[in-house]
Amino acid sequence: MSYKSQSYANTAETLIKNLKKRNMEGFYCPTAESAVEKIRELIPETSSVTWGGSETLVEAGILKGLQGCGYELIDRMSAKTPEEKRALYGKIVMADYFLMSSNAITIDGELINIDGAGNRVACLCHGPRHVVIAAGMNKVVKTIEDGVHRVRNAAAPPNSLRVGVKTPCSVTGTCQDCLSDGCICSDLVITRRSMVPGRIKVVLIGEDYGF
Repeated sequence: MSYKSQSYANTAETLIKNLKKRNMEGFYCPTAESAVEKIRELIPETSSVTWGGSETLVEAGILKGLQGCGYELIDRMSAKTPEEKRALYGKIVMADYFLMSSNAITIDGELINIDGAGNRVACLCHGPRHVVIAAGMNKVVKTIEDGVHRVRNAAAPPNSLRVGVKTPCSVTGTCQDCLSDGCICSDLVITRRSMVPGRIKVVLIGEDYGF
C-alpha cells in the first residue's frame, strides 16, 4: 500500500465515524472495483435505481456496473420531451435508490453540493428511499468553507464544460460568482445530518474521481 493510499484509509476511518454521528453510514473501498461491489451489495435485487449527473459514477464504472444486476434502472436522460421528463421525474423521486456523488465532504461528515436545476440536491434531501453517494477521497476537505471553495473553483468549472454551458468559469477556470443564464450554481446545499437514520450511505473510494 502506498503512503497516499494509507493516508486515504486513515482519513476515511475518521470520516466514517463522524458520518455515523450524523445518522449517515460510511464505507471505505480502496478501489473503484471494490466500490462497485459494495454498492451492489447495498442495493437489493429488483430495486428501482436512478442517479443524478456525476462524472464519478461514470469514471469509476459504477453506472456500468449496475447493468444486468436485476435492477429497475431509471435513466433521466431517456426522456425527450418536457412531458416525458416530468413523468419520469415522478418515478425518480419515488425510487428505492438514488445514486450521486458529492462535490465536497468535510472530515466532520458534512456533505456540500451545488446544483443548477436543483433536481440532484432535491433527491438528496427528500424523496428516494435511499441515497448512495460515491466519492473519491479527493473530495474530502477540512471545513465547510474549504468545501464551498472547492465546489466553486474545482468542481463547477469542469462541470460547466461537461454539460456544455457558456459560463465565465468555463472560460477562466475559476469561479466568477456569476448569474449568467447557463450558471450551474443555483442551489448550494449543506447536509449536516440525515433525518432518517441510515438513509444516506457514503461510499468513499481510495482514489481520485470526479471534479
